[in-house]
Amino acid sequence: MASNNVLPQRIHWMDNLRTIIILLVVLYHVGGVYEAAGLWGWFWIVDDPATITWVGIVGIVFDIVVMPTLFLISGFLAPASLQSKTSWEFLVGKVRRLLLPWALAVITLIPLYKVIFLYSRGLPQEPWYTYFHITNPNSQNWLWFLPVLFLFNMLYLLGTRAGFKLPVIPLRAAGAGAFIVGLIYSISIGIIFGARSWTLTPVLDFENERLLVYFLAFLFGALCYRQNVFAQKPQGQLWYIVINAIAWIPITVHIFARLIPFFDPQGFVVTPLYLLFWWLSFDLALLCLLYLMIATFQRYVDRTGWLWSELNRNSYGVYIIHVIMIGVFGTLLLNLNVPALVKYPVLFVATYAASNLLVSGYRNLVSAVRSSLNRPVAQPTP
Repeated sequence: MASNNVLPQRIHWMDNLRTIIILLVVLYHVGGVYEAAGLWGWFWIVDDPATITWVGIVGIVFDIVVMPTLFLISGFLAPASLQSKTSWEFLVGKVRRLLLPWALAVITLIPLYKVIFLYSRGLPQEPWYTYFHITNPNSQNWLWFLPVLFLFNMLYLLGTRAGFKLPVIPLRAAGAGAFIVGLIYSISIGIIFGARSWTLTPVLDFENERLLVYFLAFLFGALCYRQNVFAQKPQGQLWYIVINAIAWIPITVHIFARLIPFFDPQGFVVTPLYLLFWWLSFDLALLCLLYLMIATFQRYVDRTGWLWSELNRNSYGVYIIHVIMIGVFGTLLLNLNVPALVKYPVLFVATYAASNLLVSGYRNLVSAVRSSLNRPVAQPTP
């Protein structure tokens, strides 16, 4: 049942959750510099020969939850944004918020990514026209999230204006339905295209097996808004305690599913049974982690303050620029004769701090310029 309580203008715990998810994205991408399996080295901005075995395992956990959480939060915010705007205003707002920063980033940051990639490996720079994402086989890299989120918002806009409404069903039933649909979709796409297959285009990049899962997370967020489920903090502790106690089971199973190919890399074959093992563990782990992230922040991180406000305002910009900061500081740390266990936290702290400082500086500069332009011109004294 939807609550009759009205949501506050700002939901502090949700802002804080989004900020922490971005922090985990940074930590996940920093781990790519030091992961030991060699899965990142061929494409990642910096590949340090000093590695840490457990970094890849921690990265598997981040990989399960970070992007679905961002899509769920974005879906939660979409209905209110659409209610307060015309269709055209909503479209223009999303173009300004998502597509324009994406376009600027792929024109500037993707070429810079390749410069750092080659420099950090001691390779010669290449002809200038090879630095743009439309000529790069790796395409948009970490920026793929922005145009995919724009697509989801446009699908939501079209569906809403066409009269399609999210079904009025209990949230648990909606979650179960999304789980079943997502599981069938991921396994089917995995059988057709192969495990962990990507579609790379000049505009849209996405992992084929996860695209619908992400869209379902977006729609689930919109349903949460429609049913006003976050108007009050959760009262009972039973489910929170139970899921905290059992979440390690599907997470561990999924980690094992990801590691199986490394046990016999020559003889391993992707089968439908393996895909079922992979995606069933993934979806169960995702449900547990999503619930725990949301419930934990609702209960214990529903606060604000100067630091939270500053980090929350910066989080979007930090997402856009953090990989370049990883490249800069990761390259500086390459020849430093210290263990990877020291480099890893240093690179993370330096990347996250520098990214926030740059974004804060940019925001303050823009604010100062706007203030000076809007300042009334002093009239001469008669």
